[in-house]
Amino acid sequence: MQRRYESSHELTEKLKNLKVIRGLKSKGLKGQVYLVGGAIRDLVLGLRPRDLDFSISEEEDITKFEEFFRKKSFVLGKKPLHAYRLCHRHLTVDITLMNGSIEEDLKRRDLTINALAYDLKSEKIVDILDGLDDLKNRIIRFPDESVIILDPLRMLKALRHFATLWGFSLVPQAKEAISRNKERIKNVAGERIKYELDIILGSDLAYETLKIAEETGLLYEIFPELKELKEFDQKKGLKLRTLEHALFGLKFLKKYNRITSLKKDEILQVAYALLFHDLGKPYTFSFDQEKGIVHFFGHEKISVELAKNILDRLRFSNQEMRAILELVKNHMWIFLLNKETPTLRATRRLILKMGKLTPSLILLTICDMFGTTEGKRNETTSKVLKYSRETMGIYKEFLKKPPPKIVDGYDLLSMGFKEGPFLGKVLNEIREKQLAGEIRTREEALEYAKKRLDSS
Repeated sequence: MQRRYESSHELTEKLKNLKVIRGLKSKGLKGQVYLVGGAIRDLVLGLRPRDLDFSISEEEDITKFEEFFRKKSFVLGKKPLHAYRLCHRHLTVDITLMNGSIEEDLKRRDLTINALAYDLKSEKIVDILDGLDDLKNRIIRFPDESVIILDPLRMLKALRHFATLWGFSLVPQAKEAISRNKERIKNVAGERIKYELDIILGSDLAYETLKIAEETGLLYEIFPELKELKEFDQKKGLKLRTLEHALFGLKFLKKYNRITSLKKDEILQVAYALLFHDLGKPYTFSFDQEKGIVHFFGHEKISVELAKNILDRLRFSNQEMRAILELVKNHMWIFLLNKETPTLRATRRLILKMGKLTPSLILLTICDMFGTTEGKRNETTSKVLKYSRETMGIYKEFLKKPPPKIVDGYDLLSMGFKEGPFLGKVLNEIREKQLAGEIRTREEALEYAKKRLDSS
């Protein structure tokens, strides 16, 4: 639970006695040196700072930091607005040369709760924007709308603070400022946007945060593809809201990860797949008038194409892209299996095809499902949950002792196959049939390969 120091005096004493503050002062600093920003915020909230930001008036004081940390600094950015960075164990220290007074520096900060400074020489806190009061009242606001114009990413940073600081809220003026300036986010590099989104989607308030992004219109500036979903929902008036169920599904990521035990980066991949899995629905809508049924035939394929454009735009890594797109492509698989009673053979095929992404697909399916039902249980959800647990059990057994391959590429080459995609395809087919129990011996595998070669 985050707590607050009862007085600025208590906070000042805490800051004065920090090992890093005492150590730097002992080095005989020449100019003004201030600890600024998030570190003070975290201390107020009773959290342990992971990063330290300093503003200094004299560049030669950089050497004092290097002496204390026994590390050489390196430069971030380009002159005249560059900073120096030191990495010490698990701590990152950034040092910026002040452009004007500390008061001017604080006015340019992203949020009032980060516009706090501690003067190492006078041992006083500088709080010209009432950031301490905002921390006490647990509110997030901008110092001034001009800070958004200076760096539009600050709109997303404000949402990230909402997502990660428990019990905080954005003041109405902050939401209005985001709404007025939302289009400016297009001027921000994709990788910077992704960094903030990763933190938001990995938080406990991912759904609530994206709803604010939707309310202000910022979500649609980052993902215009999601706006297509929203407009589709409004136009068709379907009971199942395509966009809302994708967003609502985010609420269940951590709850049902107890079934799949995914790591943080894997949960994040599922979150993105959840956002993008139905992007193709507006382009594949059809209505069977006789049966009164809505269809979205082949929407997975178009969803993959649209998702790839987004992932490229936001500079996702190749590994992240492969995982997310594979999940989007196959997000209907478990639902389709559960229309009937899934066979062990079918489950083994799924595990072989999805490999290490099997648990991720299971979590995506569960979140998609409960996003649709708004968290309500029914016969279908119980069936899918039961199957998910059973599949995880089979998957874990498979990891412990995967059945040995009964043929390899050399066997097929000796039969007359040529190196290339067809050889790999036949090997995969044999492996699938082996795991499904349709091929049990080496002789049966070679016979199947011969038939495929003769018919090619």
